[in-house]
Amino acid sequence: MIDCLFIGHNEMDFVEYEKTLRNMGTESGAYRDLSLNFIRYNNRPYSVSEVFNAFGRDGKYTAGENKPLGPGRTFSASIAYLGTWLHRRGLTFDYINSFREQNDELAEKLRGPDILTVAVITTLYVSALPVIEIVEFVKKHNRTAKIIVGGPFVSTQVRTQDPAAVECLFKDTIGADVYVNSSQGEATLVEIIRALKNRLPLDRVNNIHYKTPGGHLAVTPVREEDNPLEENMVDWGLFQHDAGEFVAVRTAVSCPFSCAFCGYPRHAGKYRTAGVDAAEEELKRLQRVKSVKNIHFIDDTFNVPPKRFKEILRMMIRDKFQFKWHSYFRCQYADMETVELMKESGCEGVFLGIESGSDRILKNMNKAAEVESYLKGIALLKEYGIATFGNFIIGFPGETAETARETVEFITGSQLDFYRAQLWYYEHITPIWEQRETYDIRGESFNWSHRTMDAKTACDLVDDIFLTVEDPVWIPIFNFDFDALWHLVHRGMDIPGVKEFLRSFNSGVKEKLTGRSPGEVGYDVVKRLKNACLGTAGIGGADEFTGIQGDTVDDSDAQFDF
Repeated sequence: MIDCLFIGHNEMDFVEYEKTLRNMGTESGAYRDLSLNFIRYNNRPYSVSEVFNAFGRDGKYTAGENKPLGPGRTFSASIAYLGTWLHRRGLTFDYINSFREQNDELAEKLRGPDILTVAVITTLYVSALPVIEIVEFVKKHNRTAKIIVGGPFVSTQVRTQDPAAVECLFKDTIGADVYVNSSQGEATLVEIIRALKNRLPLDRVNNIHYKTPGGHLAVTPVREEDNPLEENMVDWGLFQHDAGEFVAVRTAVSCPFSCAFCGYPRHAGKYRTAGVDAAEEELKRLQRVKSVKNIHFIDDTFNVPPKRFKEILRMMIRDKFQFKWHSYFRCQYADMETVELMKESGCEGVFLGIESGSDRILKNMNKAAEVESYLKGIALLKEYGIATFGNFIIGFPGETAETARETVEFITGSQLDFYRAQLWYYEHITPIWEQRETYDIRGESFNWSHRTMDAKTACDLVDDIFLTVEDPVWIPIFNFDFDALWHLVHRGMDIPGVKEFLRSFNSGVKEKLTGRSPGEVGYDVVKRLKNACLGTAGIGGADEFTGIQGDTVDDSDAQFDF
């Protein structure tokens, strides 16, 4: 008997996802944000990962088994952590790391009669659509396993929606059997499995919403869990045959900061770190998994506290780990010693949540940083050859045309390698909600207004930034983002090559936005993209693309609490 079958990330079918958002209106904030992430080719939308998978499959960058580029290429930290948790408590588990890429394998596993529960992890979801698709698939292939949904998506719905709306979503729309409402949830998952194994009623399990035999949705009391991270560092020996080249690792839970636009600390609870010794033991286990080339440290702020971060870096240097790594990084804490240690320990790049180039907006955001400290940190990282990606938010309360110009000046003058500017997403679980009257904030998600700006104006500003800023290079965010850079690098594409590939893709998006090619992407863009994907950029070879507009592309293989 498999006590729990975990299902990893569902990379939604992009054609259907684009259609869903288009039906909301092409002028909606959600669609305009998505529009910066795709081009149209052969009568369908293509994300940047799909373009690479379609155009680059026979080129020099299709390392490994010609596997497609996408989120499923990094082994899930959620599965690694939760699988280890169950194993150490005498329970059995199986897993599928990527729902989309391992669809056939999942169907085969589900046809077996020996699966007690199926657990759907929701770490990266802001919409119910990928969860609904998974639940429907499971029910199609297995009618007896109980379906459990847990993670940030569940707790966010419970926190932000009224009880009637939650019941409708859980019982009628998604249709799973049990939902875990907890900032952690791993202990609750064990209790659910043991209750089902022993045919005990679920009303004895805290922190859940569950479907009763009569079809109603019952709710049990919420009891906060306290699961020390360092007592459950991942046993990578359990995953050595499937971990692959890229894995995600965490050494801390939650975040020590309280940025006004971010609800993560409220969901994840108190900031907790694992000791350096515990982190070292996990990395040693990982070193024995010979396939691993690259680690994505997913701690929300890996370099805080700074003293602990330096100790981790010295430990990694001392142990001579062979893998490279990248992480999220607060660059106002960068100093020469830290950056030297980062480089020596194998750091390739960092994600910088800068968010604004205006000190006024940074203060409104409670970022605990100033523009000058950001610039100094970026300069140090550049000096040591560590690639940088800066993330920016446009439209946060207090934003004006003047503060947006300050952000543009920061982006163009900072010497970042990559960047992305996003429309502010307004959630009621974020700290800024408590100041809604101060800023006269109305609406939610991508549809909002406040005293100094509305979502449409902010969308226009984001479009202007995308169209006018040539350097640094814009990174599309849908199913690509920062982590995907290193997948390309470890396939053999150097940073200049990655930049050329992304610039080629962005040129197609710009054609669409400016109306030069509102439908199909132009011939010159397709030629440039193919050259970049195949590793022939700048070499010539244009003749091979004669008549490309008639080609048919085969794209058939195109914080993780529970």
